[in-house]
Amino acid sequence: MIEVDHLSRHFGPVTAVDDLSFSVGAGEILGFLGPNGAGKTTTMKVIAGFLAPSAGGVRIGNHDVSRSPLAVKRLLGYLPEGAPAWPDMTPFGLLRFAARVRGMPASVRDARMQQLVTQLALEEVLLRPMESLSKGFRRRVGLALALLHDPAVLILDEPTDGLDPNQKQQVRDLITSLSRDKIVIVSTHILEEVEAVCTRAVIIRRGRLVADATPDALAARSRWHGAIALRLDRPVRADVFTGIDGVADLRSEDRNGQDWTLFVTRDAVGGPVIDRVRERLDASGAPIREFWLHRGRLDEVFRELTLGPPAENA
Repeated sequence: MIEVDHLSRHFGPVTAVDDLSFSVGAGEILGFLGPNGAGKTTTMKVIAGFLAPSAGGVRIGNHDVSRSPLAVKRLLGYLPEGAPAWPDMTPFGLLRFAARVRGMPASVRDARMQQLVTQLALEEVLLRPMESLSKGFRRRVGLALALLHDPAVLILDEPTDGLDPNQKQQVRDLITSLSRDKIVIVSTHILEEVEAVCTRAVIIRRGRLVADATPDALAARSRWHGAIALRLDRPVRADVFTGIDGVADLRSEDRNGQDWTLFVTRDAVGGPVIDRVRERLDASGAPIREFWLHRGRLDEVFRELTLGPPAENA
């Protein structure tokens, strides 16, 4: 388990992380979210042992990060922001160097390197200098370095930054498969990443915790949660929906009046509302072609939590 206990980190008068507490257990993929400057990268660096806490602490397994840094680093794979690397080294050289530093036997090292090179499709750049590689390839090399020693804990700061859509999906699939026997923390500002791979999300603002829940639970806070999206056979005016019990608000999704979203009251989500809507539209000669219920919009919840007034821990 990772335990972050009342963690704070100051840079002179600036507080980057402010009394932050959360824990992550085996098999979880935690999405660590916040706007730029919220303290995400600073928190990741403290968890990984690259920065000392100003107050509080972090434990990984049975080890305190500050008191047992080498024991923690044996358990930990860390992909830092930007995936920094020596520009004149090749991916092959970097992987061999990292394996030697970690004391990996040659037989284990070579097999593991080959596995990661194949898994992350690094064959074509294996002997090219890092400075000549694209951002996406540098990111994949950084991920290979983080995974090289098969760590129990993975800290990934923007793991799909710079990757094309196909590469993003490959990395997401890899993260999901790794979570079967590892703890994974993914720091990201890409909300679709959280919905795609994370089992839980922590959101911070100005270094403080403002939410800790599953992606589904967070999406359920959105006014879009349970909203009814309609596509009709012919256009209708907005007043067709006036007075339908359970419809709290509505918006047209196009200019021809055939696509609508109806926002419903919290205690009226589901069948009864859509039945009343269908009856009204049938009577108006505009039957429903198709409809679906919105899951909720994580981006809306994220904005409310990170742009609104300061919130208590959720």
